Amino acid sequence: MTELAFTCTGVRSDPYAAGPTLVFRLRITASGGAPVHALALRCQLRIEPARRAYGSGEAEALHDLFGDRSRWGSTLQPIQFAQVAVMVPGFTGETEADVPVPCTYDTDVAASRYLAALDDGDVPLLMLFSGTAFTGAGGFRVEPVPWDREARCPMPVAVWREMIEQHFPGCGWLRLRRDTIAELLAFRSHRALPSWEETVRALLDAARAADPEPPGPAWAGAVLPRTGERTAP
Repeated sequence: MTELAFTCTGVRSDPYAAGPTLVFRLRITASGGAPVHALALRCQLRIEPARRAYGSGEAEALHDLFGDRSRWGSTLQPIQFAQVAVMVPGFTGETEADVPVPCTYDTDVAASRYLAALDDGDVPLLMLFSGTAFTGAGGFRVEPVPWDREARCPMPVAVWREMIEQHFPGCGWLRLRRDTIAELLAFRSHRALPSWEETVRALLDAARAADPEPPGPAWAGAVLPRTGERTAP
């Protein structure tokens, strides 16, 4: 079988994509000298939060994901980030390919909440590979990409922030139920408020007037489920 090795050489944001997209640059090496006619590659990306340190502000922002610092020894579990497929053209020996990864700014998604909590430094990503290689010097042979192929990729937090700012400059968004949106729309129409920004601010001002000294956040101490295995393709 052809031995395949993978190395992530960098990551950047794609300024021309329709939505937030990261592009990972991948170096692929095939041993033995036999040509690889094509490579149908599947890539699973996982955040490994235990592989970096956190400041006090970051720890507070991550409280709802991992709980108190005293519990991080058991709660700092990997977070699923993305799973994508890419077709790599034929090559012999070594090649490089881009792996586009569409992203979301939905803060209900654990990975987005984690990334939004980081101030600087790198995001410890692990890329896990599988798929099918079409090889053969004198013919055509189909081989699986072994499931133990992987590559580490420290992604700068600045790259994530640059990508988000390209598509949502200075903004964010919330996902709400339709009936909640209908109530907000009725409130906005009744008050003749010009925008959703003004609608939310009016509600916040009313809440502050009713309770000028609200208590601190009531952390539920929820933790993420364990992600110790690759998900099925």
